[in-house]
Amino acid sequence: MSDTRERAGPSIMHKTFDILHKYAERVKEKQPASGCSGKNMPPNRVYLLNLLAFIFMAAGGAWAQTPAETPAVENAEVAAPPVPVTVKVTMQTSLGPIVLLVEKERAPITAANFLRYVDQKRLDGTGFYRAVKIGDTGEYGFVQAGVRGDPKRLLKPISHEPTTVTGLSHVSGAISMARLAPGTATAEFFIVLGNLPGMDAQPNAPGDNQGYAVFGRVIEGMDVIRAILDQPRSPTAGEGVMKGQMLDKTVKILTVRRTG
Repeated sequence: MSDTRERAGPSIMHKTFDILHKYAERVKEKQPASGCSGKNMPPNRVYLLNLLAFIFMAAGGAWAQTPAETPAVENAEVAAPPVPVTVKVTMQTSLGPIVLLVEKERAPITAANFLRYVDQKRLDGTGFYRAVKIGDTGEYGFVQAGVRGDPKRLLKPISHEPTTVTGLSHVSGAISMARLAPGTATAEFFIVLGNLPGMDAQPNAPGDNQGYAVFGRVIEGMDVIRAILDQPRSPTAGEGVMKGQMLDKTVKILTVRRTG
């Protein structure tokens, strides 16, 4: 709706200007105007009337140029960003269920690989066999599971998807692929307790700086992950850096299924 000032303002101001200007001229000529006589009108009064006429005219121009007020938009709705596509997977273990959200859209290669193992039931009957505590308090760490090189269960290695590509990170509950060199990951995976950003890709670091490939997170069952981390470990089992990190008894993975 247009502002009525745009229509009425200039007309009113022009009429006011004309009246004041004519009145000043009549006073100057010493003619009566509206009951006042120019004989008693000092010269500065004539000047003042002309000045008022000019001011009214200028104000009228400014008024005419005043933009119409834009009506405020109330209750504007901002579209929410689309939610990345995920797949819910439930892992039944001997210590209880773990529910995962697998990032099918943001980590397509790694997620598709894990879901192949799930759909082909290649993870049924495997287990968590490694638990690593980081720091003196043991609040941080990760637990590892997989097929442990069983050739009957293994599929081909997949290309590496670093966190710099997926936008994911090793936050508490993240599930990620174990590997040797980039591009060697197959079926071994680990779940993080506590935020461990040092496992993300570090582009500015020397050597192998690609980190590990996060492809989802735990949404239920972190108490089970904590229980696995607290399981007794063998002081002698394992080789190299894994020595002392292997569980005395594997925590069995009974089934792994899509559940949503």
